[in-house]
Amino acid sequence: MSHGLPEEFQTAAAPAKPLTGWLGVAASLIERINSAVMTLGGIALIVACLVLTYSVVVRYALKIPTDWQDETAIFLLVGATFLSGAAVQSRRGHVGIEALASILPASVNHVRQVLTDLFSALFCVFFSWKSVTLLHEALVDDQHSSSTWGPPLSIPYGLMTIGMILLTIQIILQVVIGISQRSEQS
Repeated sequence: MSHGLPEEFQTAAAPAKPLTGWLGVAASLIERINSAVMTLGGIALIVACLVLTYSVVVRYALKIPTDWQDETAIFLLVGATFLSGAAVQSRRGHVGIEALASILPASVNHVRQVLTDLFSALFCVFFSWKSVTLLHEALVDDQHSSSTWGPPLSIPYGLMTIGMILLTIQIILQVVIGISQRSEQS
């Protein structure tokens, strides 16, 4: 049973020795992007709270109907959720089962972690591709929400696409780093 993140995962996972070359540049770039996205995600959550609070006050206290606040909040929450996925993954903060990690030898656990990342990357590549196709359809067909406000669906699909591509890049980067660290240890 896991009681929170292990100490080595509580901050951004740093490799044993500094990364050099293109791998170091890529890791540094994605780290900066993740930091910016987490800041934007936090702002989006605060704005979503303010929008929903405004909606409650205006609708129930002032008896003024609103038709935009729910979708606005949903778009903000979708953006915050999908865009922050890569930053959470960089800290290995997603829900995981730690039962195997605690009983496996370190070298076997490293292989398990790389294989898990590899399968996760394959899933994320597929999900990214489907997100791109949804975004493309929304843009080409000029799809809009069916609500009275009718915002374009390219907004949530675009946020989902960007978030999934960032998550895919993050996981692939972790796979490459894991494999390169393993080959350096051998």
